[in-house]
Amino acid sequence: MSDDNSRVLDAVNYNFDPTYGYTLKQLLAVPTPKEPQGFDAFWLARYQHALAVDAAPQLTLLHENQHGWRVFAIRYTSTDNFPIRGWLLVPVSGVVKRGFIIGHGYGGRDGPDFHLPFHDAALLFPCFRGLGLSARPPISSEPNWHVLHYINDKNRYVLGGCVEDVWLATTAMLGLFPETAGRLGYLGISFGGGIGALALAWERRISRGHLNIATFGHQPLRLRLASNGSAHSLQRYYLGHKKQTLRVLRFYDAAVAAKRITMPVLCACAKYDPCVAPPGQFAIYNALAGEKQLFILDAGHHVYRNQAHQEAELINALKIFFAPLSE
Repeated sequence: MSDDNSRVLDAVNYNFDPTYGYTLKQLLAVPTPKEPQGFDAFWLARYQHALAVDAAPQLTLLHENQHGWRVFAIRYTSTDNFPIRGWLLVPVSGVVKRGFIIGHGYGGRDGPDFHLPFHDAALLFPCFRGLGLSARPPISSEPNWHVLHYINDKNRYVLGGCVEDVWLATTAMLGLFPETAGRLGYLGISFGGGIGALALAWERRISRGHLNIATFGHQPLRLRLASNGSAHSLQRYYLGHKKQTLRVLRFYDAAVAAKRITMPVLCACAKYDPCVAPPGQFAIYNALAGEKQLFILDAGHHVYRNQAHQEAELINALKIFFAPLSE
């Protein structure tokens, strides 16, 4: 373990180095991989198709007041007529000035986050298709299998549907709260960070984004660097299906997508991560074309001594970063 990561707990003995030998200087120099021909046309066609879908959001009140929020169950329709379920928080008092769509990690989510510092906002927490409340056969809700669903077909690969779930969440939010137009933000962690990068590359209705230890960055590196979790499952599959797998995954590279993101983005990237290799995370940040900020974490997907302090610092940074949406 490097001196820079001396505060990281060494409680888990991985059979590889989760820093991959990269210094911070080297991480900040990770390039964007070669992009496939037709990348823009592929995604723009999907985005235009998603814009034509009626999200038809439906709300059911669950709690009148929980930690200062009215809590609703939400259901909306995504592409392929896929029902997406999740939660919506609305402040008990005050006026809704802005809105946020909050993506989740590959573990899904079992409820909304009440700690976010956006008390003048409506917060939408969708469960992406196949995961959490949006679990539905034949998609497996187990991350190691979910990540492989239709991996052999770029037009049907499950990640594309999850990106469309973000776009339809945006449509649902604007349908419920038209006053949030021009005042929408997106936050995504891990799986939700990578999906968010792919979505924000084309989404002009969202004004600011936060990507936290985001995955799907620099797919060629992701397939080579030893990892735990869904990346490991993908690597095992890749060994027997190299050309076709990489041909598809190049269209789902969050770093390639990040070159198209023009809104301000705050990235939280870890120097040590056994599940989402740091070079992939930094490839996304490095590729961002517009205004960007970097928050460096000691580790991701790993418990460490300074974690609570850094998470509190990040929450404060998010409060400041997203403040313009209230102005």
